Amino acid sequence: MAHYAAPMTKPLREHLASGEPSFSFEIFPSKLGANDPALWQTVRELEPLRPTFVSVTYGAGGSTQERTLDICRRIERETRMSSVGHLTCVDSSIDELRSVIRQYIDAGVRSVLALRGDPTAGPNTPWVTHPDGFTYAIQLVGLLREMGDFTIGVAAFPEKHPESPSLEHDGRVLAEKQRAGAHYAITQLFFRPVDYFALVDRAHAAGVTMPIIPGIMPVTNVAQIERFAALSGAEFPAALRERFDAVRDDDAAVRELGIDIAFDLCASLLQGGAPGLHFYTMNKSASTRRLFGRLVEAGLIRR
Repeated sequence: MAHYAAPMTKPLREHLASGEPSFSFEIFPSKLGANDPALWQTVRELEPLRPTFVSVTYGAGGSTQERTLDICRRIERETRMSSVGHLTCVDSSIDELRSVIRQYIDAGVRSVLALRGDPTAGPNTPWVTHPDGFTYAIQLVGLLREMGDFTIGVAAFPEKHPESPSLEHDGRVLAEKQRAGAHYAITQLFFRPVDYFALVDRAHAAGVTMPIIPGIMPVTNVAQIERFAALSGAEFPAALRERFDAVRDDDAAVRELGIDIAFDLCASLLQGGAPGLHFYTMNKSASTRRLFGRLVEAGLIRR
């Protein structure tokens, strides 16, 4: 039987406004959704870390819509964690988006990450707007603000959105999202602290004051991280590639190196003033929990 537990942290908007660092995790719906024992084990393994929130991704065209909603609902009802549901514009009419938002409200979800999403045909293909839908994430931010008292997150791009004409344009877009009602941003994955801090500088110059939380993915599989980097427009630096190539055929060594590199990146970010960290777990908590534990032991995360 589901139990309704008091969350371990204060409401997200209150937490962000307090200036306290935010430490969070992202999971994605598997084919079994909220009933996937492996996914739910990951959720339970993350719970003792007392994250600020757990975000749940939303498949292209809403392909995992029901599973995303079910997982968020179960997190809200059966854990002491808060969920953040993703929402995209892909292949959805405004009426369909309104319906999903109402379902989030009914599920007790009060925080949403508003994203345009990748084109239906895949990254690096032309964007096609639904005839009755939205073209930009900023429009989705406005709809969320209209329909409820949501804490709204948006995406940020340390190495430029693949379709953006310039890095400076990205900074201006982020400022526009904030003016439309966004409360915080989470970055795509990246590998160099300098790229994150340059993004923050550009955003601040454009008027952004909301927290920009760096997104971190510990490398556990070289081919996978190369694919994700290519899809997101991030550069996988040659020096890192050489280090991973040296151990590519040793899975355990890859994981250890991935944790070491992610630790150094996280340390540089936190010491440089980043307002927290958002970990892309790929539904596997082991490397993320070890990385988190090392950061705690080093005094970089206080728990």
